Amino acid sequence: MIILACATLLTLFAVSNRETVSLALWPLPFLIDAPLYLFFFLTLLVGGLIGASAAWLAGRHDRRELRRRRRRIDALERELSATQSQMGDSPRLPPPALPAKPAGAT
Repeated sequence: MIILACATLLTLFAVSNRETVSLALWPLPFLIDAPLYLFFFLTLLVGGLIGASAAWLAGRHDRRELRRRRRRIDALERELSATQSQMGDSPRLPPPALPAKPAGAT
């Protein structure tokens, strides 16, 4: 519902602002003529890309830690499978007996 409402508002904005405006890029000698809504949408797009890039860069420490932990887990799994294969070659010991419960204990 929210996306539909936003799409409706953006469509109404685009239809209402079809006039051509000139955008001068100050240090550059360029003058761009385009509809006003196009500049608005481009500004939203650039802002979204900058925000997504900032979020991606902020998460680099977490991704690095996850990669480190994944490598550690893989190494431990390899070590466990090697130990289990060695245990399969030697006779298995029975599991230790559990201590008996005292009478009346639940």
